[in-house]
Amino acid sequence: MTRSVRDEDPDRLYTLTGGRSRSNAKEFDLVTLVVSECDPVAGMQSEHATILRICRSPTAVVELASDLNLPVSIVRILLGDLLAAGRITARHPQTATGAGSFPDPDILKQVLVGLRNL
Repeated sequence: MTRSVRDEDPDRLYTLTGGRSRSNAKEFDLVTLVVSECDPVAGMQSEHATILRICRSPTAVVELASDLNLPVSIVRILLGDLLAAGRITARHPQTATGAGSFPDPDILKQVLVGLRNL
């Protein structure tokens, strides 16, 4: 049985982020695509290493949060660390109707909830 994000130990989340509650990186919204630029290295935080493995192909932030079973806010902090270290790149997906139109964030949140309920 998998643990719910709501049941996550706050101390663990605090430890994962080094006590930070917000990311300095503004680049990450739910649909930002993340791609790893290197392989994990020995001694790296396990969540960072997992992100690098998952992101060998472009992966959306919302997908990472689901795969890691972590809140998006925590994943954004971890991604900010990796971006600052040059270990990932981040970009917004191109849409057929133009770069300025993205899916409604509320719909994406509903999709994420639906995926988690599967």
